[in-house]
Parts: sequence; C-alpha cells; structure tokens
Amino acid sequence: MSFDGLPPLREVIDRHELRAKKALGQNFLLDLNLTGKIARTAGDLTRATVIEVGPGPGGLTRALLAHGARKIVAIEKDERCLAALEEISQHYPGRLEVLPGDALKTDFPRLAVPGEPVRIVANLPYNVGTELLVRWLTEKEWPPFYQSMTLMFQREVAQRIVAEPGSGAYGRLGVLAGWRTNARIAFDVPPQAFTPPPKVTSSVVHLVPRAEPLAADVGKLGKITEAAFGQRRKMLRQSLKGLGGETLLEKVGIDPTRRAETLSIEEFVRLANEA
Repeated sequence: MSFDGLPPLREVIDRHELRAKKALGQNFLLDLNLTGKIARTAGDLTRATVIEVGPGPGGLTRALLAHGARKIVAIEKDERCLAALEEISQHYPGRLEVLPGDALKTDFPRLAVPGEPVRIVANLPYNVGTELLVRWLTEKEWPPFYQSMTLMFQREVAQRIVAEPGSGAYGRLGVLAGWRTNARIAFDVPPQAFTPPPKVTSSVVHLVPRAEPLAADVGKLGKITEAAFGQRRKMLRQSLKGLGGETLLEKVGIDPTRRAETLSIEEFVRLANEA
C-alpha cells in the first residue's frame, strides 16, 4: 500500500494496462513528492471544489484528496482510466466525481456550486493545455468562476504565460494572462517524474485572477493580440492592417513602426478599446 492506503500507482497502471497514449497528450505523473507539491501550491482545498482535467490513473487526484480537497470534479476522456478512478472514488466516498468526456466540450462554469470556491488544478494533457487556458482566461464573466488555477505545462509554454514585454517568449498568452491574472511559475518538473518521460521539462504555473483588470472587450483584445503576434516580425502598421493599421495606432498614440513584443499590456488594451 502507498501513503493513502490505495495500491501504488505503478501497480494500478499495470493492473489496468494503462499505457500512456501520445494521441491524448498523456504523460502520467507518478512522483508522490511532486503530486503533493502541486496540491500544496493550489492552496487551501478544504472548502473548495477542485476541477481536474485529465486525471489519468489518478496520481494527482489522490494527492489532492489526501491534502484535504473537499470535492474533486475530474474530466477524463480516456475510458481506460475510469475503473482506476472509480477505485479512488470508493476509497474517498462522496469526494470524487468523475465526468467521462472531452474537456474542450465541457461547460466549466456550470460545474461550480454557487457560493463555494472553485480551484482548477491539473496536469493538463499537452495537446489541449494552451487552448483550455485561453478559454479560462477569456471568460466573459469576471471575476471568473474559479479562485485560482494551478496547471502543469511544458516549460516553454509556462514561460510564455509569465513573459514580460520585450522578452522573446512574450506573446498572446503573456498578454492575456498578465491582463487578467497574477501568474507565476511555482516550480519545474523533470522528465523522469513521468511515465513515459517527455522530451522536455515541465513547469507548474499558479494563476490568481485579478479582481479588476483593465476594462477591455475580450473578443477585440483576442483579435488584436492574434493579429499582432501572428506576424510578430513585422511592424504593427502591417500586422494590424486588417484591424485599422496605421490609423488605429495613431489614434492611441502608438508608433506604427513598433513591433508587437514591445507593447505593454496597457497598450494592447488601449488598442482593443479603440478598435
């Protein structure tokens, strides 16, 4: 038995023949020290509903429950993992609800219980992680349905999330995350912590929504950043040509010869509000 009275994860994976599928972006996290560290990074879970995406065999799920999560709602696309998750659910009666299905088709705000805090904690499948984050950052209702997000990404993606203007990693993700949240990289996770080991280092990012981000239309800001960074080597007058180009830039007092990575979040907001 392991720390929580359930069989060791490797044994669970072997018994249920859970070989990680590349097509699903799976890398199972087995290191108990690291799953515990992620759970602690997420903060006080004792009164929270935790939303987890892609629990797989349940390594992080078990750590979250052991660290006091009041309830976990886990979305799992891989039906092979459901039996292993059901064993965890039986071990922690009433505290784990598993929803079989695709996270990209899930209405996340509906999972929240009114008046109860929600924290999103996940070792996100690599192939959907960025898209899910963008959706959570661009919720129409703000403050959003969640109190915080503690998410694992490839380190390169994590660096883009926390990037500052002027850096090579700064782009659409950095603008959206910086505009609406305080984001930081909590710690790195080496490849050997996973089965199978990915080719890259991963990082856990902790994001807390800003109560009052600068006012901007989410859709317009998305379009402006997409256009600007879609042709990041070009001057803004060229990359934003379809959205007003030089005229728009001059309206808000931005030199049309600048490039996207030099603009502050405040300047992007001004562009979105004028577009």
